[in-house]
Amino acid sequence: MSTLTLTPQAVASLTPEEFAREADDPRTVVVDLREADERVTSGSITRAVHVPRGLLEFRADATNAAHDPRLRPDARVLLYCSDGARSTLAAISLRTLGYTDVAQLHGGLTAWDKAHLPLVGRMPSPY
Repeated sequence: MSTLTLTPQAVASLTPEEFAREADDPRTVVVDLREADERVTSGSITRAVHVPRGLLEFRADATNAAHDPRLRPDARVLLYCSDGARSTLAAISLRTLGYTDVAQLHGGLTAWDKAHLPLVGRMPSPY
């Protein structure tokens, strides 16, 4: 039996512009791995499914009672977090679970924001 060994270097990373183009495809599943308070503060990418990083394996596994049917191994799955660290680890986890078409946002939402790409649900700054 062979073992799948993945490293962060094996994870496909997209620039914010590439991620935005792919996220527009209705067949693509965009997953926001951040915690709820991060989403309130920073907003999120349109159509993003909220799955906190700590719950991803439960939500992505079709045999688990907590499975989210929007997460399918046959779908293109794009992951993001605040800076890219959680999404890199999440991509490795999904690949281990049999997801074959996974990529993450290089630099996370920080890079997305610096590229002046749209966010929804962002709270206005009190300053």
